Order: sequence, then structure tokens, then C-alpha cells
Amino acid sequence: MAVDDHDGGSLDIGEKLRRDEGQMPSPIQRRLVRTDSLPFEAGKIPPKHTFTAHESWSRTLLLAFQSIGVVYGDIGTSPLYVYASTFPNGIQHHDDLLGALSLIIYTIILIPLLKYVFTVLWANDNGDGGTFALYSLISRYIKVSMIPNQQDEDAKVSNYRLESVSNRLKRAEWIKEKLENNNIAKIAIFVVTILGTSMVIGDGVLTPCISVISAVDGIKEKAPSLDDSTISYISAGILVLLFAIQRSGTDKVGYSFAPIVLTWFLLIGGIGLYNLFKYDVGVLRAFNPKYIVDYFHRNGKQGWISLGGIVLCITGTEAMFADLGHFNVRAIQIGFSCVLLPAVSFAYIGQASYLTKHGDNVGDTFYKSIPGPLFWPTFIVAISTAIIASQAMISGAFAIVSQSQNLGCFPRVKVYHTSTEYEGQVYIPEINYILMVLCVFVTLLFQTTTKIGNAYGIAVVFVMTITTCLVTIVMVVIWKTRMLWVVLFVLVFGGAELVYLSSVLYKFREGGFLPLLFSLVLMIIMAIWHYVHVKKYRYELNNKVTSNYVKDIIQKGEVQRIPGLGLFYSELVQGIPPIFPHFIEKIPSIHSVLIFVSIKHLPISRVELEERFIFRQIKPKSSRIFRCVARYGYNDAMEEPREFENLIIAYLKKFMQYEYLGLENAAEMHGDTVHGDESAIERGKPSTVNSEETLSASNGLIQPATDRNLSDSFNIEEEMKVIEEEKRKGVVYLLGETQVVAEGKSSPLKIAVVNYLYDFLRKNFRQGEKSLSVPRNQVLKVGMTYEI
Repeated sequence: MAVDDHDGGSLDIGEKLRRDEGQMPSPIQRRLVRTDSLPFEAGKIPPKHTFTAHESWSRTLLLAFQSIGVVYGDIGTSPLYVYASTFPNGIQHHDDLLGALSLIIYTIILIPLLKYVFTVLWANDNGDGGTFALYSLISRYIKVSMIPNQQDEDAKVSNYRLESVSNRLKRAEWIKEKLENNNIAKIAIFVVTILGTSMVIGDGVLTPCISVISAVDGIKEKAPSLDDSTISYISAGILVLLFAIQRSGTDKVGYSFAPIVLTWFLLIGGIGLYNLFKYDVGVLRAFNPKYIVDYFHRNGKQGWISLGGIVLCITGTEAMFADLGHFNVRAIQIGFSCVLLPAVSFAYIGQASYLTKHGDNVGDTFYKSIPGPLFWPTFIVAISTAIIASQAMISGAFAIVSQSQNLGCFPRVKVYHTSTEYEGQVYIPEINYILMVLCVFVTLLFQTTTKIGNAYGIAVVFVMTITTCLVTIVMVVIWKTRMLWVVLFVLVFGGAELVYLSSVLYKFREGGFLPLLFSLVLMIIMAIWHYVHVKKYRYELNNKVTSNYVKDIIQKGEVQRIPGLGLFYSELVQGIPPIFPHFIEKIPSIHSVLIFVSIKHLPISRVELEERFIFRQIKPKSSRIFRCVARYGYNDAMEEPREFENLIIAYLKKFMQYEYLGLENAAEMHGDTVHGDESAIERGKPSTVNSEETLSASNGLIQPATDRNLSDSFNIEEEMKVIEEEKRKGVVYLLGETQVVAEGKSSPLKIAVVNYLYDFLRKNFRQGEKSLSVPRNQVLKVGMTYEI
């Protein structure tokens, strides 16, 4: 299609519009329109501030300070219990102390510092970290998602940020194709991801237990009559209070907690230096790794078993990556290198120095090594820091559940966003209650840090190993790292983690089974929900309704139009769901304005509001029936109903303005068809849409024509007034209540999973209107059975 150029020539309208705006099409724009794709929403998107933008040093230092209160509470409280867990039967040889200290020092240097701080932190998803973020990042580059709702236009969203594969390294493209064409590989990546997320949720149970017990245990120094049972009851009471205040959220967590945790680091670092010079400076010989070799040579199997205690010195390391979205890489690197690393190193060195003279006190090293005048201040700060560490892990568990729900692999729960500053801070009542019960149960059952440490170590090392696997995929496919560095990464970090994992698994019977049991239950729930979710989506996709059906029932007058605005919710992105004809059969009427709304979660952390809604009108225009896809990232909060209604109408009006006043009038002038036929697209036939023209129009590059007469047959201003008027008459949410059952010829296992286990989860978690916060007096539901 051509238009007159100002210079008297002619050129493609898409080219003209881009030239007027000073931009040329991207490769994505050139190949945009595909089967049943939707045009972009109205409004040209200005450049956004991205994670990679340079932060000022003052801002970075402020973030580094805040990160102290959010990220390092867990790893910072490890000195409370590491030596007790490493030597549960006492120190057998003087040099064992040097060997253990050397292992602690080099473990902290190898895994938290070299692996996480200087490598893994860069494998972020637009600034967000964690197992789910890694899976999301991988899903954008490799089509490993099992839900077939990928669309080309999604890749145009600001935060998608795809990079083309380098011609120099075709290996990445080859591996990408292999993974995309191998269902086993897709399932394996998914299983590894939900295992990692399950372990992080398990951390939300174990971290509060071990942190609070280890801190409260210090009271026995001043009250020796208290036994482990009493300490566990005191700890359980603190945990109940901790979970009771979760509803208030952690909006100012960085500012509120950072001074307390910083005080903790100053105390443990200072006490460590005091003990070093008071008892034995000779423990600094532990920097010689020869003591590690001697330690294993001398202790053999017992030395290997003791690694289950040593590994507790890096508990909470994953939090540096998981909480990255609240800060930036430089801030985490500064906070770790300048505050945490020296503080905890001096703490372990000082405790080792103390134990050279008081080896019998290894079961309670931390509190016994505190100088008398500092005991009570340190005790109070220890409990405060333990609570802070627990708070961070509980919030992390909430975030993981919220993200998993958006992925479609966790039953519906109500998510409350408690912070306007920190996007990942959420509160989930059901999960909060379950975690509280489990924490109290574990605390009263195990009672000591040594027993809980056996379980805690497995959760910690499992998550680290999974992170190594996912980052390796990132290095090969996305970073396109040289194979030598990839191999070194896997051998050095993966090898060390497998050694630690073998050690903690040895204590399976002594409490190690607990996180594996938690994870198994969670994985079963997530796998069942995701399996049926995928099957249900594919059923709707295979049985979707074409626009011809809607067009026919409108033109034949088979349905009545009733006043108001109807929002028909569906998970189906590519078409009209099969429940709609069932709805028409039961209630042969639709609202004057009807919008099919599909809530879609993209594999990115957030979608800018201006890019949230994309529309397509179902012909004829006079029907006032539209399709809308509302796109969210896994950290985005869904708007409340009133706000959502206002937003969807506002962006619908923008769509109509650009669609009708801009591109269509240009088409009428030149006798060309601009927009593809909806039904043809849904049938999979090539559309007559020019992809570049559609992009230009939908991004608001076409301005309404002011120098030519508009068609009298379709008054856009009047149409927008009608839509606004129908909204004022009332908004009704139309929800499909689908019951999913297995086909009659299905296997007994599938019948059990779909008809009983999934049905049990569906009935005992929130229903659609509750999870969407839809007002009950505005809901109209219709039921239908899907046989999958």
C-alpha cells in the first residue's frame, strides 16, 4: 500500500510513518503478524529506565546499605551454629580446628563470592534474580514453556530485551533448537525449576526455626536451668508473633532493618578480632589450604560427614540472587565484599581462636566467646537479626508462590502486594498460616540447631546446585560463553556443590528427609496443577470459536443485546474460548459492549502499564465486541476491579482512535485492506495485514487525519461515547466455571490425577472470582465440563 510523499513520490505507509518518527523497522517488526497474533496497543512507548542503566555511586552506596538489612540476615547469623554443627561430638584433634576454619574460609570465597557475587548475579532477568527468574530468562530465548501462548508481539515489550544469536557462535543456536524440539528436555528444565522453587519455600520453614532457636539459645548462658524443650517453646512463641505481623508487609524493610543488621556485623566482627588477639593469632595459618588436605586425610569419612556442618556457613547465599530485584548488582557486590565477608570471616576466625583454649565449649561457641559486658547487647541484636533473617526468607517464600501461580503451576491464592516501593514484597494469607504451623511443628520436634541443621543443609545445597544447572544453560545459550569457561564453571562450582550435597544427604535419617518431604509434596501439587492447566489450555485452543460464529449470531439476531459492559474472562490468548457458545446456549443474550479478556503472564518480571493491553475488534464494527489480552510480568500486581475497568476502557478508546481515525482512513483513500480478517487469521490463513503497518498504527505513529473527510457510516466519537455510557450502566464479569475430567479411555493414573487430585486442589483453593478480586455482586458464571 502506498501513500503520497510530500515530495510528490510514493512510499509504503509503514516506511513513511517510521521515517516521520525517525526510526526503521526491527526484524521482529518485519515478521510480526503470524497466525492469530494481535496488534500492539495504542500509544507509542517512550524509552524506559532499565536495570542496565548506570546508577550514580551515591545511589549505589545507598542501595548497598539497604541491602544489608534485606539480603544478609540469614548468612550473617550462621556463626551462631556452624561450629556446633561441624563438631557435634567435640573436637578430636587440635589441627581439626584449623582444617574446619580453612574449609569455612575457602567455601565462603568459592561459592558466595566467586560464584554468586561475581558470576551468578549477572544472570538476572531485567534485574530480578532467583530460580524462577532464571527459568523466565531461559523461556524467552528457548521455547521451553509447555503452554502454547507465545506471540511475536510479546517480544516487542520493553523488558523482553532479546538479543540475536551471534554468527560467531552457532553452538548456542544449535543447543537452542535441540532443547526446543525435545519434550524430555523441556520437562527436565521445568522439573528442576519447581524443585528449586520448592526448596526455597522449604527455606521459608527452616530458616526461621534455626535462626530463632540459635539466637534464643544464648539465654542459657545466664539461665543454665533452661533446657532445650523450654528454649524451643520460647522460640515457637517468637515465631508465632513473627508470622502474625506478616500482614503489615515490609515496605521500608531496607531502611528499618539495615542499621540493626549492620550493628550485628560490627559486633561479631569486633568480637572476632578481640578473640583472635586474646587467644591465638596462630589460627590465621588456616589460610593455607594444606590444612584442608590434612583434615580429610586424618578424619576420612568423618571429615566428609562434617561437611554437612561446614556448608551451613553459606546458608542464605541464594538470597543475594533472589533479592537482587530490590537493588542492583554493584550494590550487592559492595555490601558483600565490604561488610559481610570481613565481618563473618573475623567471627569464624575469632571463634576458632577461642576454641583453641576452650575446646569443650564447641557446642555453644558463639555466646561463650562473647566478652562479658557485650553479652546482653549482642544477645538482643542476635534475636533481632534472626527475626530479620526469618522475615526475609518468609517474604521470599511468598514471592516464589506468587511467581509460581503466574507460571500456571500453583493453585490460585490471593496475593496482597504490601509494598509500593518493593515490587516483590507480597503477602499470602494461606501460605503464611501453613508456614507458621510448619515452623512451630519443626521447632518443637527438633528443638536443637544441630538437628535442624541436618535438614537445612540439604535445602541450601540443592538450591545452589539447581542454580548452577540453570546458569550453565544461560552461559551457553544466552551469554554464548566460550566452552572452556562453561566447563570450568560446572567442574569447579558444580563439583564442590555435589561434594557438599553428598555429605548432607548422608544425614537423611537425622532430619535431612524434612526438606525433601516438603519439596516432594510441593512438587506434586505444582506438577499436577501445571499438567492439568496445560491440558485445559490445549483443549480450549483446539476447540476455540471463530469470529464467524460471533458474526453470524449477531447478524442473525439470535442473541439479545442487554445494557452494560461485559468482561468475559478466559485464559485463552488465541481466539474465543469454547465456553462462549455454551454461555449463549444457556443465556441467549450478551451485553451491548463485550470484551473477551485474557490475562497473560509474560516470562519477564514486569510489563509497563502503557504496554499492558492489546486489542482486536471482532467484525462487524457495529457489534462492539472486542478481544483484549492483558499482559503482566511475574512481579506485577493485578489492578483492583474499578481501576482495571477504567484502564481497559481508556486503552480501548486509544485503540479505536488509532485503528479507525488513523490507519483505516488511509486505507480508504487508497482502496487497500489494512487489517487482517479475524476469522481468516484464526483459521490459520495468511492475513492481509502488513506487519509493519500494523505495528506503526498500533504504536500510535499514525496521527488522526485532519485534512480529509471521515466516513459518515462509522462515527468513532459516537462509538466511544456509547462505550463510556454502557460502562456507567454497569460492568458484569462473565466467568467460565469449567470442570476438567479425564477422557473415558484415559489411564487409571490420569483419571486419579485429573478427576481426584486436581479436583481436590481446585475445590480447596480460591476460585477464579476470589483470586481476581472480582466483586461477587458483579459476577455471572456458567459451568461447562472439559474432557481432556
